[in-house]
Amino acid sequence: MGMEWPPAPTPALQLQRKAAAVGGSALKLLLFVILAGLALRLLAGPAAYLLPPTAAPDGAARLVAAPGIGRTGGGGTPPSEADDLIFAVTGSGPLTAPDKKEGSPGKNCNLFHGEWVPHLSGPAYTNASCRFIESPQNCMTNGRPDSDYLYWRWKPYGCDIPLFDSKEFLDGMRGKHWALIGDSILRNHMQSLLCLVSKVEDATVVYHDSTFKSRRWHFPSHNFTVSLIWAPFLVKAKIFEDDDGVSTADLQLHLDVLETNWASQWESFDYVVISTGQWFLKTAVYWENGAEIGCHSCKNKNLKEMAPEYSFRKALSAAFRFIVSSPHKPVVFYRTWTPSHFEHGEWFSGGTCNRTSPFKPGEAGDRESDNKMWKIEREEFDKAVANKGPNGSADCLKLLDTFELSLLRPDGHPGPYRTYHPYEKGMTAKVQNDCLHWCLPGPIDAGNDIIMQMLAKD
Repeated sequence: MGMEWPPAPTPALQLQRKAAAVGGSALKLLLFVILAGLALRLLAGPAAYLLPPTAAPDGAARLVAAPGIGRTGGGGTPPSEADDLIFAVTGSGPLTAPDKKEGSPGKNCNLFHGEWVPHLSGPAYTNASCRFIESPQNCMTNGRPDSDYLYWRWKPYGCDIPLFDSKEFLDGMRGKHWALIGDSILRNHMQSLLCLVSKVEDATVVYHDSTFKSRRWHFPSHNFTVSLIWAPFLVKAKIFEDDDGVSTADLQLHLDVLETNWASQWESFDYVVISTGQWFLKTAVYWENGAEIGCHSCKNKNLKEMAPEYSFRKALSAAFRFIVSSPHKPVVFYRTWTPSHFEHGEWFSGGTCNRTSPFKPGEAGDRESDNKMWKIEREEFDKAVANKGPNGSADCLKLLDTFELSLLRPDGHPGPYRTYHPYEKGMTAKVQNDCLHWCLPGPIDAGNDIIMQMLAKD
């Protein structure tokens, strides 16, 4: 059974609420001092009229959080009350970009550049209320002991993003077909979407393949369909790997041939979320024009060693070329690279992710490899938008740039809680961590908030 909601407040959240409680008195005092100061300046002479306006909207104070470092029960150092979440009341600060007003996003608001701020009301759904959360992402049921990671929301600088409105979304999608095409991060994203919309209407499974990696759901009252299509490379691939990442042979990637399981269904889609990424870092043999051209870290030493950046760029180019040249024009959101947060090793060498709070901007460190792949995505996306192709425009192609908001959430992964109660036999157990996918509810929900805002702007 899932845990009922909300969980008992942690000391960190109690500290938040204390801060909020005293905020009213502090705000009154602050406003009195400001008004008194302005009155004195007005009496001083005309120069007073040159004072810049205060940056805080309607005189409101904001809460700014500093992240902690450890996860209780996960092998990390338990954070204290003081260093887990430290709040200060500020009148103007880093949450607001210069010369921008707070409020709903306007045309000039960058939805993808901002930071995570406290959100005391918590998530829109729970692990008890949503049946679509799969076991590896069901962190609370699997025994994750902390819950502070649930109480943050993504805030672009200078504006706010309204939370996902399930009823409005479903009403606007009557008779439509959404497809989520890509890897397991897209499956993670799909779970989030289903959890959000199922608050209004529950979905019925109408199709699944033999592995359950490709599936389809239908919402009968709204005649709304959601398809999940497994295509981790977007191009044709022969994969010899089990669910634990163990391979019996090298991947075979045909970089100039699209995976037919999504391309063949293209004309049935009205909206698409498409993404690829981390799979390109795996050992693989590369094919073009029906012939082997090289490989990445493969066992066949007769093949030319090639960087994964090459295959990533080629696959994206092929996918974007198909999208912009196709006569059928669904609205397509390309979701950008998701960085992992393994520390002290990788997934195969004991890496962990025990943090319990988001990074502040600048704290994530040098991410040369992640930034390199992210740059390739944006370059290929820009080329596709600039090249309208023979069948019309690329206006249907939208960039869902979730890189920054993902990078700042090292606390949002299952970590050791990808399996049920991993420390049941003791805290010294060696446990495989997942520092790439996201707990549900969790940070990945923000992607759907942003999609809804992008739909509203259009």
